[in-house]
Formats: sequence, structure tokens, C-alpha cells
Amino acid sequence: MRATVIYGERDVRLEEVADPTLSTGGDAIVRVVAACVCGSDLWPYRGVQPTTEPHRIGHEFVGVVEEIGPEVKTIAVGDFVIAPFYDCDNTCINCQNGVSTSCLNGGWWGSDDRLGGFADGAQGEKVRVPHADGSLVATPSMPGDAQVPGLLTLADVMGTGHHAAVSAGVTAGSTVVVVGDGAVGLCAIIAAKRLGASRIVAMSRHADRQAVAREFGATDIVEERGEAGVARIRELFDGIGADCVLECVGTKESMDQAIESARPGGMVGYVGVPTGGPIAVRPLFGRNVGLNGGVAPVRGYIEELLPEVLSGAINPGRVFDLELPLTDVAEAYAAMDERRAIKVLLRP
Repeated sequence: MRATVIYGERDVRLEEVADPTLSTGGDAIVRVVAACVCGSDLWPYRGVQPTTEPHRIGHEFVGVVEEIGPEVKTIAVGDFVIAPFYDCDNTCINCQNGVSTSCLNGGWWGSDDRLGGFADGAQGEKVRVPHADGSLVATPSMPGDAQVPGLLTLADVMGTGHHAAVSAGVTAGSTVVVVGDGAVGLCAIIAAKRLGASRIVAMSRHADRQAVAREFGATDIVEERGEAGVARIRELFDGIGADCVLECVGTKESMDQAIESARPGGMVGYVGVPTGGPIAVRPLFGRNVGLNGGVAPVRGYIEELLPEVLSGAINPGRVFDLELPLTDVAEAYAAMDERRAIKVLLRP
């Protein structure tokens, strides 16, 4: 089969690799219907995270189950399934505590699993899923082609945006600021709206993303950054800042922006993959601002969000503004890197 391999900075290639095989009883082989490029994939692509040797890449996919091991009970051949951006058994103590990203038996796509097999990267034609019953969620029926983009967001960005909102404590009447206008930030706007936020500010300097933010429920747009951005946010919210701030980027600058945009006693929900310097505790301490979040346990959110995606009540698939065949995966990365696309969907 064909799969994407990253060799180094701005060097991704589609190559022939070995077909996945069942090996541990509880696994499944999924034929990928759609995958995508994530903002976090850009860190190794840009060389921010060095690539020491070529390896498979990609962690978001939906597809159809082609084979299952003899121990699989809840997933069947022919099911259309959503996979979270990690593998988990969904039964260990950490999974039961709602933190399936810390599954005691789980792992990550594109690497060896703890059972002696290999969990393929998502940007390929097929993926071996080590814990089929734990990781995979089957849709009630075979979805239409137009529903696929929205379902794919449940593998990562919609669930991650939702985690930011949940971590920040967004509830009915909350005032919310979203730092970051990538796919996660835009999905965080959907999440804040569905949780009842009364006012949602999108911090964005790009007209196309501002339009999507408005479509998703943003009531205000703030283009300023740094001290000017903080001043503008406080001007909008009684001179003190917002109840909840959703940090969806991961840089030191975005985290500083988020912390300073929260009102005294407010909460920052952070989900951006950290790539910057240390967080200063004093600004949090001095204004009683809370900080909560981390790598999003999206497996636990799929069942909650799935009915609304299927019904069209929410449309997170709108974040995909470019669709390419898997053969053009190098262009997909370039388009994301150069901000010519919010998020790129790949069809094998």
C-alpha cells in the first residue's frame, strides 16, 4: 500500500510500504476513506521538531473496517469508523477517569504499539488499529460523502476545540475569547456556542478565517495582538477581560495573550501543542486566573458530538477548505505551511 513518510524539514513523500496485518487478536485493519494534515504535523515539517530518521506520519482518519481480530466484539467488518488521534483501550483507569490520551496500554499512530505490532500512520491507504474496541467508534450507518469531512473532525480538531471549552469551564452566559484561528480555534468557537456562551471573540487577522469564525458563532473579531490585543479584549468586557479564554495555538506568545485576556478569576483552557518557552506563574497568581487543559482526550467526546455532526446541527467539516488526493500529500503540507489552506483533507 501507499503511505506518507516524513524524511526531514519540508520533505514528505508518498511511498510503497508493507500492508498492515492483524497480529494481536483485538486489532482491526481499516481502509482509510479520508485523512488530513494537522497543524501539529507542521512542527516536524518545519524542522521545529527534528526528524532523526524517516517515519510514518498522520494521526486523523476515518474509514471502513476490512478485517478484525478474533477478540474484537463491538466493531464489525464493513463498519464506517472514526479513530481518535491516538490508540487507547478505553478500559484502563486513566481512560475511565476521562484521560484516554494517557491510556496505560495505548499509543500513537505511526509507531510500534505495546502489543508487538505496528500502528500505521493515518496518511496512508490502510491503518492497523491495535485496540479496535477501545479506539474506534462506528457510525450508525454508512455516511454520505458530504458528511465525511465533519466526521473526520471528530478524530481531532472538533474534539480538541471542545476540550478547550470544557477545560475553561464555558457554560450558559459565559464570555469567551478564542486565541488562534486555525482549525482547532474555529472548532472551539462551535464548542463555545453549543455550550451556551453569550459572546465569543475570535482573535484573527485573516479575512477568510474571520468569515468562518462568524459562521461558526463568533460575535466579535479582534485583529490586534500583544498589549494592543489585551487592551481591545478588556475594552470589550468591562475593562477586565473574558470569563473563559481558549488557547488553541501553543506558542509562548499565544499563551501570554490568553492569560492576559482572562478576567480576574477567569479560566484559560489550553489545547495548543506547546512549542514556546515556560509559562510565568506570577500573572496567574496575581489575578487568580486558572489554567486547565492539555492534550485533548477526544475519544471520550466522539459519542457526544457525533449525533450533532450527522444531523447537521454543527458543521465543523467547514474547516476543510482544500481537498487533495493522497498522491498530492506534499502539496497538502505546503498549503498548510504557507497558510493557503486552513486544513487539508486527503483522499487515498
